Amino acid sequence: MDVKEPREKAGSDGSELGQTARHMRAAEPYVSAVWKLVGGAVVGVLGGYWLDKKLGTQPWLMLVLSLVGICVGFYGFLREMARLGKRK
Repeated sequence: MDVKEPREKAGSDGSELGQTARHMRAAEPYVSAVWKLVGGAVVGVLGGYWLDKKLGTQPWLMLVLSLVGICVGFYGFLREMARLGKRK
């Protein structure tokens, strides 16, 4: 009976991930933080634009909700960065 040797591990950390996958996994928290920053602003602008069209209040709701979205995005970004700082 032929006994096969176990496959050699790809990573030095014992995982079978390739180098690209390990780099992508390492970058994930930073990409997530940037998406939180951008997402808050985009949701605020689009929500404000939609409400302005619905209520006929151009451009006030878009301005107010844009500022709120930017603040929420910064809060999420800074919270994520603080979490990453504690991890290291």
